[in-house]
Amino acid sequence: MNIFKKLRITDYIIILLILVLVAVGGFAVFKKKNFSNLPVEKEATIQFDVFFRGITTSTPELPFKAGDDAFITIRNVPYTKLKIIDSEAQQRMTYVNTPKGSTVAPDVSMPNLIDCIVKLEDKAKKTPDGFVAGGNKIKMGIPVVIEGEKYKYQGTISNVYEVNSESATAQDSTEPEETKE
Repeated sequence: MNIFKKLRITDYIIILLILVLVAVGGFAVFKKKNFSNLPVEKEATIQFDVFFRGITTSTPELPFKAGDDAFITIRNVPYTKLKIIDSEAQQRMTYVNTPKGSTVAPDVSMPNLIDCIVKLEDKAKKTPDGFVAGGNKIKMGIPVVIEGEKYKYQGTISNVYEVNSESATAQDSTEPEETKE
């Protein structure tokens, strides 16, 4: 009990402040609203476009091919392999001033520089805050890295939309109606 006699009033104040900070920190961690508390409205199939700006290639063919699998990383968190649904590319464009006004033309100073949009498909959960796939929110502006056998490019999600399940609605409409006799 000699310890309590050696402590001064400032020591007690410091110990009390430390205990209060620990209590407040613990309360904040346990009462923090987690994503898991958001209600899942439904499971859905989504497609999202990833925009890649300034891909340099030495060949005219695109590294992304429809039907291929590509491993993706969302916000520096490795996710999974997804199937590439579609990809389209366009040579980098530039404004050219002419006597009739400005016009857009391919940038001939950088012939091997392209901009590309890759469409990917995944299963996601729809919440009031948007779509979530593998614990990652899928929203426009989120950084994504796509990695294939011969490439690894960083892009940004530029569009997210739910895929309509036309086959499910077609089945629902072709089912025979029950009749009461």
